[in-house]
Amino acid sequence: MPADLVCPACDRTYADRWRCRCGEPLEFASTPRPDGPAPPFSAFDSRRGLWAFEAFLPVVRGVTLGEGFTPLVDADEWNATFKLEYVSPTGSFKDRGAATVVSRAIECGADRVIEDSSGNAGAAIAAYAARAGLDTDIYVPASVADAKRRAIEAVGARVVAVEGDREAAAEACRSAVEGETSRGGGDGWYASHAWNPAFFAGTATFGLELGAQRDWSVPDAVVVPLGHGTLLLGAYRGFRALVDAGWTDGVPRLLAVQAAGYAPIADDVGPATNDLADGIQVRDPVRRAAIVDAIDATDGDAVTVSTDGVRRAHTGLREAGFDVEPTAAAAVAGLRRYRRQGVLDADADVVVPLTGRGK
Repeated sequence: MPADLVCPACDRTYADRWRCRCGEPLEFASTPRPDGPAPPFSAFDSRRGLWAFEAFLPVVRGVTLGEGFTPLVDADEWNATFKLEYVSPTGSFKDRGAATVVSRAIECGADRVIEDSSGNAGAAIAAYAARAGLDTDIYVPASVADAKRRAIEAVGARVVAVEGDREAAAEACRSAVEGETSRGGGDGWYASHAWNPAFFAGTATFGLELGAQRDWSVPDAVVVPLGHGTLLLGAYRGFRALVDAGWTDGVPRLLAVQAAGYAPIADDVGPATNDLADGIQVRDPVRRAAIVDAIDATDGDAVTVSTDGVRRAHTGLREAGFDVEPTAAAAVAGLRRYRRQGVLDADADVVVPLTGRGK
């Protein structure tokens, strides 16, 4: 049986639903934790990908494309370590959440899934749903990059283009979902990377995996691009799970990086708009309160980066052999700003995920 869901705001519980009746996003009613001390890294079978951490996951594996165990690479030019999420099967960290949310869709008996996305999440959901034999509708802004649209269509998903920005596509998708039962069967099941807690169960493996790769020591800080917070919240939950299991003794500072003009979390205000980092152009994240809580709990912070800052970081990354998209470069631009502002010492142990492949 699929794990139950609960609303953290009003305590209603559900067998399967994409949003509480009170309007709040749902969470798993309980999440498993392993017993005993932390095992050596060699105890994990990397051939199972993120499912090697199934003792932490509230979802049963239903589909995989070999996601997880992305490399950690020293990046001396930036005095940091990069985690290469862009080598994931469809080219972004969103594969982690796609594997778990589509697996939950299977558990719930779905045969068609629906998602809204500016690109990477849609491509990931489409690919994993295709692998599972599920039909898929992906709602995207009409201005979505051609390469991302082709990636979604290539695996047989139906693209629904919506005039307007990212929020317009999300609203159109939710309207379609609300016209369905959202309970599986032939009606369509909302595999939202912003709303569905199963997606965050997958991105939590970023923190679990990073801890394992570092022999259960955590860095001083992780610098993360922030839109809907799927990676920041996932990382926080993964690190917290390691603390709860007694496998690590702390959580790194979570330092968020938002695009100028799309910064509901950062204090920065101004007329500038970052039109390059399209993957984090989110003005109203669904889980805003949880994002703020995670940043506060880790003595973290949030800053914005400009189009020029992202462009410079993107050029530098590609010249160093890291073929990433501009949104991934936003985190490196943010790293530079955090150091310039004195938030990070020069010798701080910092990990930066490179979140998406160049398109």
